Amino acid sequence: MSLAEEVPDLRDRSFSSLFSHALRGVPCRVLGLDGGPTELPVHEWTRAADPHDDALLAECVGDTLDVGCGPGRLAQRLAEGRDRRVLGIDVVPEAVAQTRARGVAALQGSVFDPVPREGRWHTALLADGNVGLGGDPLALLARLGEVLAPDGRVVVELAAPGVRSTTRWARLELAGTTSRPFRWSVVGVDGVLGLARATGWAVTTRAPFAPQRWLAVLERRP
Repeated sequence: MSLAEEVPDLRDRSFSSLFSHALRGVPCRVLGLDGGPTELPVHEWTRAADPHDDALLAECVGDTLDVGCGPGRLAQRLAEGRDRRVLGIDVVPEAVAQTRARGVAALQGSVFDPVPREGRWHTALLADGNVGLGGDPLALLARLGEVLAPDGRVVVELAAPGVRSTTRWARLELAGTTSRPFRWSVVGVDGVLGLARATGWAVTTRAPFAPQRWLAVLERRP
């Protein structure tokens, strides 16, 4: 009997159910993005934060909302020894459970739903390509403008220079089961300026923080 036959929530073919199993260690591939099928790099998300992550997190100021927190490695690091609120938010139940297991508050749901302390967060973190959540970076950045305080900022991880910004339909493939399609966007360093202008943000920083990893800081346009 296959894993899909054994586990009812895998048979529903939702992104959330397949991703939950991936976070528990079941090998998973992504279909539909550039470069063909690729292994989902779950080991990069479930490990402890490293010095490269710390360079990204150094741009987070004050109370921070980790959007698409995954299993919580970054939220955990943000909460260590600092006097600030940290909240992870993710649609995947297993991601929220693993974040909470690290001792960090986490909310299961979408950032497009009501968020605790809405309008008072100082930083929204979009790491690990999470600017692509939902396949609509314009809507996501506009929504973060509502979630953040007037002096808030977005710290966003981007694809490298020369990578074209795209939006695609993608699927997860795990244990012989393929998920229903979901929209995902990739935003490169070269495309963030136009994206920020279109949503009322100004890009105050664009810089590499690790090999092949880039960040931008978006703040309110004067």
